Formats: sequence, structure tokens, C-alpha cells
Amino acid sequence: MFDVSILSALVGGLVVFFSPCVLPIVPFYLSYMAGASMSEISADGKLAPGVRRRAVASAIMFSLGIITVFVLLGAAAFGLSQAFRTVQTEFRLFAALVVALMGLHFLGVIRIGFLNRAFQMNAGDTGNMSVLGSYVVGLAFAAGWTPCVGGVLTAVIFTASNEATALQGLGLLLVFGVAMTAPFVVAAFFIKPFLRFTAKFRRHLPKVEKAMGALLLVFAALIATDSVNYIAQWMLEVFPAFQSI
Repeated sequence: MFDVSILSALVGGLVVFFSPCVLPIVPFYLSYMAGASMSEISADGKLAPGVRRRAVASAIMFSLGIITVFVLLGAAAFGLSQAFRTVQTEFRLFAALVVALMGLHFLGVIRIGFLNRAFQMNAGDTGNMSVLGSYVVGLAFAAGWTPCVGGVLTAVIFTASNEATALQGLGLLLVFGVAMTAPFVVAAFFIKPFLRFTAKFRRHLPKVEKAMGALLLVFAALIATDSVNYIAQWMLEVFPAFQSI
């Protein structure tokens, strides 16, 4: 049966990828992992032999590194939630407050300094990074807790911590991780067209940031009122086709 929390995790992951904190640095990550300079990738003509293959393989391992951290965070959050079941209401309200504050941050209503911290690498460095090295960089990127990832990820983690079983909670984090990293793998395969796309899409990044803030406020309201299940039921009634998903 359709679960609105899964749809939310899916949308959240995609929004994070196209956010101002992630999308602008993707070309540099691809360049670094493929062992090619930005000028080489951006130049007209064909890519050097092996560049696309290295970029795709590295992007897959980089994505697996990110997903690994997300799933582990989900497992920890679920365990913490189960350990404090007697204060579940307080836990839920605290989660809603944290998510709401992050939403207000991205909307520009307030500014929270630590949310502006981002994991970066030197854009001028290139080299033949190993597949294992790409996985380690993915772990570091996720652990770096970039601001845009941190906002939506926090909402998804708190939602996952209240799922009926640990497997469902981990599945929610897996959906979020795949949704966020799948575009990265696609970008590696279509590396040249992707660079042209990012150049044109850059002007829309402030709009994405506002949309992320609004999404977080919706998450906060759903968490605070414990209404996720009610929203799912309403969507099933309005859109019966979801029952087959």
C-alpha cells in the first residue's frame, strides 16, 4: 500500500540534490573522481578514453558511501526512539521544532550559523581516485552534514524513527539516499550535457532553497500533529490509484 512517508523521502532526496548546497559542487566531484580537469570535461569534442567509465564507477561508489551513512543514522534514530517510547510525544514535538527551525532557516526568516557548514574539496585537484577511495569520499560527504542535506535528512530520520519496524525505518532512509544520489550517477554518465544543464539551472537555486524550506515546514507540521498516516489515508481516498503502489 502507498506510504506518503516514502513519497516524502523520495521528493526530499531529489530536492536535496538540486539544492544550492549540492548541485554547484557536483561538477567538481565528477571531475575529481574521473581524474580529469574541468576544462577537459567542458571542452568541445569527445572525452578522453576512460573518463566517463571512471566517472560512473566512482559516482556509484560515492553514492553507496552516502547511503551507508544515511542508513546507519536511520538505525541509530530508530533504536533511540524505541529506547524512549515513554516520552514519544516529547520526542516527536522536539523533532518537529528542530525541523521547523531548519525550514525557517532555508526560507531566510532566521539564520542558523552551523547549517551553513559544507563539506568541500579542492576543485583544482584531479587524479585517478580508486573505486574504494570514492566510497570513502561518499562516507566523508555524508558525515560532513552539509546544510541542505542536514535539513531534509533530519526530517526523514525523525520520520523513520517512528516507523513500525526497524526495517521500514531503514527502507525510508534507503529511499532518501537513492533519490539523492541517483541523479549523481546519471550526471556522471551524461557528464558533458550535465555541465551545460547546471550552468543554466544555477539561476533557479534560490527558488529550490525556498521550496526546501517550505517542504521542511510541512514535514514539521506532519510530525508535530502525528498526521502522516492521516495524510496517507486522505491521498488514498482522493487518488485510488495509489492503492496499487
